[in-house]
Amino acid sequence: MRVTAVLLAAGAGRRMGEEKNKVYLPIRGKPLVAYTIRPFLRSERIDEIVIVVRPGEEDEARSVLSSETPPVRIVPGGEERRDSALAGVEAASGEIVLIHDGARPFVSGDLIDRVIDGAIAHGACIPILPSIDTLRFLNDDRTVSSARLDRSKVVRVQTPQGFRTELIRGALAESRPEIPDDAEALLAMGVPVFTVPGEETNLKVTRPTDLDIAEAIASLLEVSR
Repeated sequence: MRVTAVLLAAGAGRRMGEEKNKVYLPIRGKPLVAYTIRPFLRSERIDEIVIVVRPGEEDEARSVLSSETPPVRIVPGGEERRDSALAGVEAASGEIVLIHDGARPFVSGDLIDRVIDGAIAHGACIPILPSIDTLRFLNDDRTVSSARLDRSKVVRVQTPQGFRTELIRGALAESRPEIPDDAEALLAMGVPVFTVPGEETNLKVTRPTDLDIAEAIASLLEVSR
């Protein structure tokens, strides 16, 4: 089966407090998105990469891309995450599509393989991590409630999320614009979503302090190679 990786790099990243799109911020001297794309370029199971960018940032995205195979296509995104994901999926030619946050620079080849296998076997697959902290409800006055969630029943969801292309294309087209991730489009339709283990180093850079963590992870990964 042909597999397309869709990398979402069209977000505003307002929580970073930067005017510049966060995917172009430097990590050890290289744009964040250059790290994001590298494992997909290196994967023998990825046949095509689609990068979804803000309209007007096509040239900036092109400047950080490698000339390596598989082929890389750049398409403009939309107002909401759902719109950008749908634009990427509509541009995909593979029977399986992996949708990945452009601001997650350290996904491993092993995780890519796990998600592909899960998507082929089950139609929809997402990586998850256990919740290790105590989870409580927050009251309106910023105190915490005595009620707490059973953390064994709550997981943290990551990307890449893998799907049969036709399945996710139809679900995204019918979903609410404000969905937080792509699997929700299927869950809202009652479609089951399979899970595989995620990775603690698969960080999503969201706040300024995350850049410091990303610098440390980049250093550790460089040393371990």
